[in-house]
This record gives sequence, structure tokens and C-alpha cells, in this order.
Amino acid sequence: MKVLVVDDHALIREALRGVLKELKDDAAIIEASSAQQAMRLVGEHPDLGLILLDLNLPDRNGFDVLAELRERYPGISAVVLSALNDRDTVTKALDLGALGFIPKSSTRELMLSALRLILSGGIYIPPDILARREASQAPTNKSGTEPRPSSPRDLGLTDRQVDVLALMMQGKSNKAICRALDLAEPTVKNHVTAILKALKVSNRTEAVIAVGTLGWDLRPVADS
Repeated sequence: MKVLVVDDHALIREALRGVLKELKDDAAIIEASSAQQAMRLVGEHPDLGLILLDLNLPDRNGFDVLAELRERYPGISAVVLSALNDRDTVTKALDLGALGFIPKSSTRELMLSALRLILSGGIYIPPDILARREASQAPTNKSGTEPRPSSPRDLGLTDRQVDVLALMMQGKSNKAICRALDLAEPTVKNHVTAILKALKVSNRTEAVIAVGTLGWDLRPVADS
């Protein structure tokens, strides 16, 4: 696995090198201290598998870099590392295609767990973001409480919709889901609409956060 670490602080890059080597001893790690250098290296290394991207770069907004990576290199997984950890920042990063958001304040053990989840096909969201959502959007019924749904089936989702949701959790686009499940794009769009409605969210990013809050472990039927 080849990884690009993009951060303007040498100490942060050094710490991340240690984490990545512990995660995968054979990882090939290259580094960039600016957005311009990062984009040049991405172009020079077509076999890159993962990019760890700081949002606060000296020459360009990290969100703009993330958007360009998604447009030009959609096959490369990107994970954001940031000193910021507010809900809006996390949501925007996920909206722009990041497969995870790791606060720089995270412990080494948490970073390792987050990267393992991402490399296994999941999306990492900071636990406190999930906790804030759970506290602010806890569902209630007439008696003031409602059982926490233990699975997507509790919300009325079909097996195929669960497959679609599992692939959404991996950051797959509608077209990628069509290919993976051999479905027509209008069918996938209908499934996505039904999923958003069942989860009571308005977009895919909120769906990912909602599933993270509920703690569901989703795997597509095709992969199980």
C-alpha cells in the first residue's frame, strides 16, 4: 500500500509515519507539505491507495484539494486529519468524498482503529460527533421514548436497500452501486430515497452519520 501524507508540520508527518508503519509494515509513505506538492505527487504516483490530508494547508484550502481529488482521482481514498472537530467541518469533508475524519487530537490507538475501519471499507466519524447527533435527534413517541432500531429491518428497509446502504457507507456513488449490485440507476436512486426517508435524514452524509450513531455493522449481501 502506498500512502501520501499531506501536512505542513514535519512533526505531524513523522507521527503519522509511525502510525502507518504500525498499521502496515510494508506501507510505502510519501509526504507533501503543501497542496501544490501534494497534487504533483498524486500525478506522479498512479498507484496511490490512500491520502491523509490536513485541511489547513499554507497554499490552498484543504476542502478545495479534497474536491479536486474526488473529481480527478476518484479511485484514491482520502481521509481528512484536522485540528478542527466541529460538526459542520466533519459533514463538509464527508460531503466532498472523504472516507473518514480523524481529529489531530486523537490518540495513536484511536488513529489506528480509524484507519483499520477505513481500509476495511468503512467510514470513520469522530465518536463525539455521533454522540452529539444522538443527543440532539433522539427519537420519541407519545410516551417520550422509542426503542432504538437494532437493524435496518426495524426501519422497514428491504434486503436490497440494506445492500445499497452498506455501499453508501463505503462512500460509493450511485453509479458504483449500480455496477456492484447490477441494478439500473433509477432503481438505485429510488432505494437511496427510501433509505434517507427511513433514517429521517436529507442527504447521504447525514445517512452515514445516522448509521454510525446507531452502531449498525453493514455488509452487502454480495460480499458476505
